Amino acid sequence: MAQRNLILLGPPGAGKGTQAQRLASRFGVPQISTGDMLREARRAGTELGQRVAAVMDAGGLVSDDLVIALVEERLGRADARDGAILDGFPRTIKQAEALDGLVAKMGRDPVRVVAIEVPRAALVERLSGRRSCPKCGATYHLDFTPPRSPGVCDACGSALVQRADDTAEAISRRQDVYERDTAPLIEYYAERGALRKVSGVGPLEEVLDRVTRSLEA
Repeated sequence: MAQRNLILLGPPGAGKGTQAQRLASRFGVPQISTGDMLREARRAGTELGQRVAAVMDAGGLVSDDLVIALVEERLGRADARDGAILDGFPRTIKQAEALDGLVAKMGRDPVRVVAIEVPRAALVERLSGRRSCPKCGATYHLDFTPPRSPGVCDACGSALVQRADDTAEAISRRQDVYERDTAPLIEYYAERGALRKVSGVGPLEEVLDRVTRSLEA
């Protein structure tokens, strides 16, 4: 059986994380999040984890080499034998090239990539409407999944807050960073015949079906 080594691309707010979770469940492969790997490595206290912790404690950015080493370790586990959904990596051309080399070295099937496209105005609406509970972590959206009582968490009754990076100004900056650093990956993978594009507008299940169908094409 062919491996499902998948990458989801798209700007902040496109729904990559949500769709990655659903694809992982549908295909029976793990969702591999860069952030989760960094936190797990730090907790584990391995030699690699200690190197990650040293960088994070110093307030630095974890290098591409360290992240690739974490990805290699994670892909080598039994649950990723049939594939994995990469969430949050790669973010740059350099990282994509390193990932291509790693996949080839491990003898895995080449990655396949789906770009989830959402108009910028819709992204601002999605992100600026998000609210979260600082106590229990529950999340809401003022238009799509509002709490029963305005501004109050359904689960624990705490006051909901807006993340600092979900203001209109911060969203615009995040979009600009994506366009500069990550959007070039769309052309990179298109040139290699690995890219499919789908609309990320609409109900979650419809978007999931579009992604799944694009992988079968």
